[in-house]
Amino acid sequence: MHSMSIQAKIRTIPDFPKPGIMFRDVTTLFKDPTGFGELIDVLAKRYAGARIDTVVGIESRGFIVGAPLAVRLGCGFVPLRKPGKLPAATWAQPYELEYGTDELHVHIDAIAEGERVLLIDDLLATGGTMLAGVALMRRAGAEIVECTFVVDLPEVGGRQRLESEGLPVHAVCVFDGH
Repeated sequence: MHSMSIQAKIRTIPDFPKPGIMFRDVTTLFKDPTGFGELIDVLAKRYAGARIDTVVGIESRGFIVGAPLAVRLGCGFVPLRKPGKLPAATWAQPYELEYGTDELHVHIDAIAEGERVLLIDDLLATGGTMLAGVALMRRAGAEIVECTFVVDLPEVGGRQRLESEGLPVHAVCVFDGH
């Protein structure tokens, strides 16, 4: 189990969604049962000694990695969703996109004060989505164990942005370029 074998299973699509962008497509990793299994193994091994109460996955690919990881760690899973997807009362946190804004929501009763959470998403670019998730967890009174990603694009600056907020950050794979 090695992050290079995991990284090799992530497809790169040049000039998507616009010229100059090298899109890192994790769906090819998820489709590969060996690669997907290795990813969950690597993450489960990293957090095996940590006291984690809940894995918190960010819509939507954070669900794909976060749910099986939570099962492996023997803890619960909580989704952070886009507006209008959660049926009970929620807290909302807006965040900036390249063009406009969006929001993440969490059920008000999903996270208890003092709960130790691991936040997970597929890709770290600007860090804006993860910072919205962190804001929701802080509002709930959670303790953040780490912000973890399948892919980090360090040139975009998200890791530095998260670390400047005092957040521990981990990525399984690091790609050069945008």
